[in-house]
Parts: sequence; C-alpha cells; structure tokens
Amino acid sequence: MDKNLFLEISGTTDPRNIFSLSYELHELSTYKVGGKASFYAKIFDFEGLEKIADVISESSIPVLVVGNGSNLLIADSGFDGLVIQLGEAFAQIEIEGEQVIAGGATSLPVLARRTVQAGLSGFEWAVGVPGSVGGAVRMNAGGHGASISNSLLSAETFNIRTKEKRIATLSDLEMGYRSTSVLNDEVVLEACFKLCDGSREKGEEKISEIIKWRRENQPGGQNAGSVFMNPPNDSAGRLIEEAGLKGYRIGSAQVSEKHANFIQVEKNGSANDVYQLMLEIKSSVKKHAGISLQTETIMIGFE
Repeated sequence: MDKNLFLEISGTTDPRNIFSLSYELHELSTYKVGGKASFYAKIFDFEGLEKIADVISESSIPVLVVGNGSNLLIADSGFDGLVIQLGEAFAQIEIEGEQVIAGGATSLPVLARRTVQAGLSGFEWAVGVPGSVGGAVRMNAGGHGASISNSLLSAETFNIRTKEKRIATLSDLEMGYRSTSVLNDEVVLEACFKLCDGSREKGEEKISEIIKWRRENQPGGQNAGSVFMNPPNDSAGRLIEEAGLKGYRIGSAQVSEKHANFIQVEKNGSANDVYQLMLEIKSSVKKHAGISLQTETIMIGFE
C-alpha cells in the first residue's frame, strides 16, 4: 500500500480519525509488548472505514482489527500490514426494553454495568472481561459459565476488503467455544443482545461478587487473561499447575503464581519470551498429562 496515499486519506475524512505510519503496537495489547505496525488507523466514523476500504480493496496488504487487545500477543517484529481500531464513536449503547445495541468499541465492563443499571440481567459476567464488544463477538468471549453467544441476537459487520456490510444472525456467526465465523477482514460495527428483566440490586451484588472473585483468584499486571482453552471437562490452569509450572519463568515472562493459566510480563518485556513460555507449557502438559492444550490468545507475527 502506498504510504502517501494512505496518509492522504486523513485529509478527506473526519478530523478525529488517526492515520499513522510505523505505529508502536505495545500499547494496544494488555501484555504491553510487541513491535510496530507498518500502518495504523483509528477510525471514528463509518465513512472513514469506507475510505480505507477503497484504498486496500485492490491490495493484498494484511489487515488486523484490534479491540482492547486483551487476548492478543503481537510479535516483537511487529505487523507488516494495516492495524485498524475503532474509536469511541463506535462505543454507543442503546437500551430499549430487554434489547441492547452496543457499538463494537464498547467496553464489556461498561456494558455490564449499564445493563444492570437498566434493570437487566444476563450480562453481569462481562464486568471482569477487559475486552470490547467487537472482540468479544469475534471470539465468542466468555467467563463465569456464560459467553457472548448466550445473549447475542445479531452483529453488524463490515468487510474492509470486499466492502460488504452485513447483519449476521447468531446462526450465521457459527459460534463455538472461543470461535466464530467472523473473518479477519471484518470489523464488528455493533452487536444486538437480548437480555432478561432483572433486579438492579441483585445485579449489582453479582457484579461485586465477580469483581471480588477475580481479584482473589486472578493476577493483575501485564497479562492477556486465559492463555489456553479449557479441554473438555477439565481446566487448563489445573493441568499447568499439576505439571509443576506455576511460577515458571522464561526471560521477562512468568506463569502466574496466582492462576497457572495466566502469563505475566515484566515492564518492557518481550513477546518472544511469552511465546517461548507458551511453547514450554504446551510441551510440559503434553508430557505430563497427554493433553494438547489449544492457545486461546490470538497470535500475530508468529509462525
């Protein structure tokens, strides 16, 4: 993609839109590691997405759509492509009865609290997931026995490569455990949820309980949540702990002492250290328990 053409877009779109070259990506991931993106765009209006689509529709440049980066590991070598992130204009929330429409950039904890304040139940679990609605729809995020698919009715997406805008139903999205049919080139613009009538007081109590549990059982600091998917009828954290890896370290990355399915990274750490630690965990668990753990974290720039 031509650099000058990319930067020229900025003069023809909403002035809030941000277009950058050689953009540092470590701030886009909760691991706080990773190299640079060749191109970066933070977009605040749909017209901006259309302008980008006009430029890249005839290009083979790789595209990476990033939400809050809470389930993402970007290589130290960076991403030789275009990174797109939605701005705050895509974080609107509309509540009508038991139906909720939230923009792709909406924070899950914010949406959880807003729905409880509106007297709705069914989304409290998301208060402890530091992701965005778009990212959560893309991977069918979940926690505390629930997931996005439990309440999702549909999602509106825009394919940045083909310029196709569609409303995908729950069936269209083919949601499985931490997986959907949303394509890499698709941006989740908004999602529509159907929740249940509930009690604000009970909802706030549940949110408090979830936050308390997470503080007691999961680490803070630089991490990206659960690293591996839970095998059927088992727990990745339990398997990792039984393999004797709690506290195990490679360079700047360490298996959490608090929860073995979390990897914590030191300030100014290395994505490669995290990656090598993931490989070591998978190998050790395979040897110890005969189970092949599947990575839940989205890996960018690794073979």
